[in-house]
Amino acid sequence: MSVVADTVNASAGEDAWKSVRDQYPAQEPLLNLNNAAVSPPPLAVEQTVIDAYRFISRNPDYNMWSKLDTALPSIKHELAELIDCSPDEIALNRNSSEGLSTAIFGIPLEKGDQVIISDWDYPSVREGWFQRSQREGIEVVNCAFDLLDHDDDVVEAYVQAMTPRSRVLQLTHIYHWNGRVLPIKRLCDIARERNIVTIVDGAQTFAQMPVSFRELGCDFFITSLHKWLGAPVGNGMLIVNLRRIDRTWPLLAPFDKPAIGIDKFDHWNLGTYNSAIQSGIAPAIQLHKEIGAGKMHARLRELSRYWIDLARNITGFRLHTPIDANELGGISLFSIDGMDMRRLESDLREKYRVHVKYRKVMDIEGLRVSPHVYMMKSDLDIFVSALRDALATSAVQPAL
Repeated sequence: MSVVADTVNASAGEDAWKSVRDQYPAQEPLLNLNNAAVSPPPLAVEQTVIDAYRFISRNPDYNMWSKLDTALPSIKHELAELIDCSPDEIALNRNSSEGLSTAIFGIPLEKGDQVIISDWDYPSVREGWFQRSQREGIEVVNCAFDLLDHDDDVVEAYVQAMTPRSRVLQLTHIYHWNGRVLPIKRLCDIARERNIVTIVDGAQTFAQMPVSFRELGCDFFITSLHKWLGAPVGNGMLIVNLRRIDRTWPLLAPFDKPAIGIDKFDHWNLGTYNSAIQSGIAPAIQLHKEIGAGKMHARLRELSRYWIDLARNITGFRLHTPIDANELGGISLFSIDGMDMRRLESDLREKYRVHVKYRKVMDIEGLRVSPHVYMMKSDLDIFVSALRDALATSAVQPAL
């Protein structure tokens, strides 16, 4: 057992997590509280990619295709173990957007078929379906509910949106806006009973918390590996249920014909790509396994609740995330009544060197806070202190 695993198992206190922090590069000059966008790769990942890039430079064609790429089958096996699927269901690509586009544009549909989406789905996901609607005449049905609604009400909203013409249900596992987790398994069970294909955008769940592809029961699961797993930027994973592979078109025309199985969705079809980036997946998996998905989720939940408890008595503080939900992870959204939140984001970054992310969707607006397991509670003390100081000055003016 590694030092990290041994330490984290031995204690749940702050000292136990210092060994995890030591595995990551220092975040400077900003305190990085926007890990939901891109997380820093652990030092071992960074070094592996540097070494691989130098290795490629010695004999690019041979060292990429004939050397580095021979590790990809074992990487798929390790990913399959983490998410509970078959390696033959995993395609490696660049990010969630690419994987989602593969599903959106690859599922055969006819004019008049209905696809159900929500207001809260990722913008490019929604636009992808609208593009298919304009091109092919499929009908995009919007499912309306509030981000803070009870799970039962959310499920009922989706059920009410379903009709005999419903063919695809587009779902988001965790909304990047505010960290709300959907009852995916319940929705996928209902969809399967009605022969509706399910696509799950899992960009924010994989590696942030335990996820089982088999238990979710979806047809497609898509995620980015450069978020909570800590793989290098430019790594994504598309999982296609075996029963759907042959019936789904690839996003890019395959190099080899006929394309067999999951390979038709894989990165091979991009043409020349950077194999060094993919070499960093294995050490990222290793550290994640040493920590454990359950412990990682518990730590992220602890960090989120910690800073929220510190900030909740700030005048006008409003939380847009269900903090009491057991599914709570490392993403939350807050606003301050009467304040210009864009200006507050800028003020925190420029004057206090704290990086959070402004988010606005529908009638919800605020700052997203997303710590990672390499962070300590003392980092969140700095953030909340900066927030209080910023609000106490005249730098942040009320919204007009």
